Amino acid sequence: MSWFSDARQFLKEVDVERRKVTWPAQREYVGGTIGVVVIVAIITTVLGVVDFGLSQVVQLLIPK
Repeated sequence: MSWFSDARQFLKEVDVERRKVTWPAQREYVGGTIGVVVIVAIITTVLGVVDFGLSQVVQLLIPK
């Protein structure tokens, strides 16, 4: 039965740590989400341009 008391103690400690968590305000996480979307859009655009440029170079080097 020691595993039962160990598990119970573990769950109590998990609850104590869970209570320490602070959640951001709605304004903060909406701003963070918008920032992530903008960064992903920029990276996607840059990688798309690089991919297009490299495909053009490969087409010039390897004739059909």
